[in-house]
Amino acid sequence: MAETQTKTTNLIAELRQLESLIDQVSGTLESQRELLRRRRLAMPPTIIDSLNKLKGDFKRLEKNVLGEQTELRQLRALSEMSTRITNSLDVDTVLQETMELVIVLTQAERGYVILQNEDSGELEFRISSEGGLMGRGMSGGERPQISMSVVNQVIETGEPLLADNAYQDERLANNQSIINFVLRSVLCVPLRYKGRTTGVVYVDNRLVSGIFTERELNLMMAFANTAAVAIVNASMYSRAEQILAEITRVKELMDNIFSSVGSGIIAIDVNDCVHTFNRAAGEILEVPPDAAVGFAVDHVMQSTALQLDEHLALVKENNSEQSLELSAELPRRGQVALALSLSPLKDRNDMTQGITLVMDDVTHLHEHETTISAMKRILPEGMVDQINEIANIEMGGVRREVTCLFADVRPWTTLPDVTASEKLRLLNQYQAVATACIHECGGIIDKYMGNEVMALFNTQLNSEQNHAQQALECALLMRDRFVDLYAKMSIDPRPHYYIIGMYTGVATLGNVGSFQRREFTALGHSINTAKRVQENANRGSITIGQETLDHIRDNSNGSLAYEFRPRDAIVGKGLSVAMKAYEVFRS
Repeated sequence: MAETQTKTTNLIAELRQLESLIDQVSGTLESQRELLRRRRLAMPPTIIDSLNKLKGDFKRLEKNVLGEQTELRQLRALSEMSTRITNSLDVDTVLQETMELVIVLTQAERGYVILQNEDSGELEFRISSEGGLMGRGMSGGERPQISMSVVNQVIETGEPLLADNAYQDERLANNQSIINFVLRSVLCVPLRYKGRTTGVVYVDNRLVSGIFTERELNLMMAFANTAAVAIVNASMYSRAEQILAEITRVKELMDNIFSSVGSGIIAIDVNDCVHTFNRAAGEILEVPPDAAVGFAVDHVMQSTALQLDEHLALVKENNSEQSLELSAELPRRGQVALALSLSPLKDRNDMTQGITLVMDDVTHLHEHETTISAMKRILPEGMVDQINEIANIEMGGVRREVTCLFADVRPWTTLPDVTASEKLRLLNQYQAVATACIHECGGIIDKYMGNEVMALFNTQLNSEQNHAQQALECALLMRDRFVDLYAKMSIDPRPHYYIIGMYTGVATLGNVGSFQRREFTALGHSINTAKRVQENANRGSITIGQETLDHIRDNSNGSLAYEFRPRDAIVGKGLSVAMKAYEVFRS
């Protein structure tokens, strides 16, 4: 990078030296033209005009070189920002730092990340950076003086807005905040995740017009795409931690209730007559012990509407325990939920002499059903069922079979010879297609790596028995969607651009970070092997390892609608022996 900057600096210096020489030649010619005029001679008029035109060409070339250097610097900075944002456990701190860098790269004065509250719909300033010439941030909770009309417009339309002279822009003529705050250059782009606008990134300059161009717009869009994923992931894990805390609180409450109330104990003889009925059972069923002991169990349970005949008969017939939950209608308490455990009551000769019934009042647990339902709407499918398991994973992680998919959506060498910002715009189109396919097929995006994306199937967050076939369907869906994209862009790659590889094996999955903030990730030989498969795949192919093929065949319920074509074995770093591999097509 330093070498490139040096070459660019030398080129600009040479251009300016040539401009100086042209000025000197022009001055000399002007003097000569005056001498010729005195001698009644004339100099061809096109000479001076040609020199001026040449000087103008040098000026434009210098401007283009500076522009390309700026774009290259922005692209490198964006790559570094994306890596820091996606790999950091402290998203807010990194976003604050990267926002300050965005302000420098775009020559903005101020910058903000503004999110829309999912519950209230109100706009909240997540990140604020006001280090420009007009002074640092606002005092004590005061809202920044920016155009909220622009922010609301971008959120409603989902389209970016660039105004190089907002104060005189006809589109914003009725925008009172533009007039009141005397805003000049304004750039606002949406934060979008899964097709939904969650907020905006807003920068402006109150002093200078024409600061922002399409180059800055593309930079901001790329930054916003990365920031949107990072913010949503951070929010998801934050909610998971909050729900884990709520589950812990509920469990502690349960323990306290059970320890203070106790379980109801009822003993029934072979004739279904109650001979033991403790105080806790009386409190639960609202039946005094003296009104239960010596009476038939049907008579005791008559006022509670508990139907136990069938369950008591099964315990006697099978001579085994039974656990169940039943509802009872009590005169004063109304509908209650009871957890029952029925066990054979045996004598020293192992002969059944009756039944022991242990009863717990679990009505209070049903009060949390609304909370659990809300959790299932917020968290990914299946996460609630495994949330205790995930919370108890130690920082070292656990080993679990997964299928890891790597996709190179568009190799750098295949991108057209266009500006860096245009290359970035094209790459974002391909990554958007891959991301949508992964989400539709139930995968989890582990990370983006420039033109590549890594996805995991069968983690604790998206458990699936037939995960290898699930990942293969995701790859085939990518192929179909990329073909649609090629048609939309009017290109015929032949072969296709994408390079997709996957591998199935055991990986270590666990939490990285601290108790307050954790991130779920996967490491291990199988993850590295998946990358090797992708690196050795042909352009326009979907390649799988032998283990993935075996898993698909072992877990299929019938004939498979795929064609597996053997290809050369894969060798490379981390592989002690050559690995069989196959290219996959729909049959």
